[in-house]
Amino acid sequence: MAPRPGLDREQVLAAAAELADAEGTEGLTLGRLAQRLGVRTPSLYNHIDGLSDVQRELALRAKRSLGVQLARAAAGKAGDDGVFALAQAFRQFIKVHPAQYALTVRASLVDQPEDREMQQAEAEIVDVALAVVASYGLSGARAVHAVRALRSVVHGFGTLELTGGFGLPLDADESFQVLCRMLATGLRALAREGQ
Repeated sequence: MAPRPGLDREQVLAAAAELADAEGTEGLTLGRLAQRLGVRTPSLYNHIDGLSDVQRELALRAKRSLGVQLARAAAGKAGDDGVFALAQAFRQFIKVHPAQYALTVRASLVDQPEDREMQQAEAEIVDVALAVVASYGLSGARAVHAVRALRSVVHGFGTLELTGGFGLPLDADESFQVLCRMLATGLRALAREGQ
């Protein structure tokens, strides 16, 4: 197989992201990536430091992308409108980029405490969510609890939806709207408890 002219790190990582979303994170191997790019596996090492390098970079890019999408969705919105917009953007990211989303779930502080770049990307996601819950009057620990609840609810719904977990013949979009209304009601109640 002849080397592909002009191949660079960006192309390798873009192909890795596509491969991961198409076949899942378990389908992301250097052999499969090389095949997708039309090169031999050793040629990849001209652009990457191995599979862990690819996975770390994909996680970082996915976290940054999710942060940007959440910020755009929530811009200028507050209260219930902000929660609904944030939740819907989050759900959409899970649906469109399932494997990349899977790489965003684990907090870098757990096993990469020195990775400041990853922590910054994570902080940007959290900051968007904190701004939305702040519009309910939540701050401090209550705001963090609210953000965790919001993330847990959307993560649960999105991953169940993605894996075929909803078998009953009822519209999932309608169920998601009900879930968002319940979450918004809970956020208002949490804010009242703190007064």
